[in-house]
Amino acid sequence: MLRAALFACLLAPPALACETALLLSIDVSGSISPGDYRLQTDGLAAALSDPAVTEALVRDQVALAVVQWSGLGEQALVLSWQRMLSPSDVARFAARAGALPRAFSGSDTALGQSIRFATAQFAAVPDCRRKVLDLSGDGQENAGFTDAAARREAIAAGLTINAIAIEAPGAGLPITTYFRNWIITPGGFVVTARGLQDYAETLRLKLLRELADSIG
Repeated sequence: MLRAALFACLLAPPALACETALLLSIDVSGSISPGDYRLQTDGLAAALSDPAVTEALVRDQVALAVVQWSGLGEQALVLSWQRMLSPSDVARFAARAGALPRAFSGSDTALGQSIRFATAQFAAVPDCRRKVLDLSGDGQENAGFTDAAARREAIAAGLTINAIAIEAPGAGLPITTYFRNWIITPGGFVVTARGLQDYAETLRLKLLRELADSIG
């Protein structure tokens, strides 16, 4: 019996340590036009394909997933959790992210519901040491009005919420300020994309910062 158990252990694959579970949550509400949506998916694919991002994802064997969200009851896990164990894993995930169809045609901005939905998805990756929700959006909550409660629930669940605020051209930063005051968690951060043309580079730098945080 003991010999059989030892033999089974030798045949079993080694356990893989997951440093970070990173959930990318994308705004597809009514303020996002078809062209803007394509800029987001293209930007996501480009950011993930960056060599430095790919290296960091594989180094930490990051678990990645993608959610799209809009109004009340409109949240979907469009790419389920996958471990980034090799550059080819990242390349395949990036290609799928770039080809994602839009889950919802666009309506209100139910940010609180999107956070609650995202928080529930982390139950599938309990072995990951860090759990990070990477939220992007271009508007403040205008439906449901549960953002503060959902943020508290995310904190209680041990999540870090970071955000990309997609701002209109000009000098003001209303979305950045809203995310900083009401959405991100303690220790989280907000970056600003001045229009969706800046989304890919902003996301690339944000991913590098998030993954660098995992090693101090």
